[in-house]
Amino acid sequence: MLQYDFDESIGCWIALTNQALRRAVAGRLADEEITLRQWEVLACLALKGEEVSQVELADMLGIEAPTLVGVLTRMERDDWLTRESCTQDRRRKLIRPTAKAEAVWGRMVDCCHEVRERATQGISRQELVLFQNVCERIRENLGETSANPFESTSLTGS
Repeated sequence: MLQYDFDESIGCWIALTNQALRRAVAGRLADEEITLRQWEVLACLALKGEEVSQVELADMLGIEAPTLVGVLTRMERDDWLTRESCTQDRRRKLIRPTAKAEAVWGRMVDCCHEVRERATQGISRQELVLFQNVCERIRENLGETSANPFESTSLTGS
């Protein structure tokens, strides 16, 4: 029989929590007729605040570029984004949100805020800051030294 101390596994705690959050957000985003993965693509574009290459986007999402192609093709078909060749390198595809994405972005953000409010009920601001700091320290301990892309939205900075 396979055995592991799952009740002591930080990875298990994080994975189960992540799954619950992803399911809750996906359920709310379905009202806007967009999938969680499509939301993640738009969120990366919002985080960068500018056009993003397909390769950079795949890296930000932590998925392989070929996996991303299908998502982008559906999003382009549904008018959520455009893909254009870079003028300096025709092989490089640049991704931009469309007017349709920008028009409903606020409602998508509201969906995520609703899930955040539900998820953090009964948790103090101090506990959330501690949680954020612990997660940051775990990433540092594991050698994830790249700059935090969410720095400007830090709980401690608001």
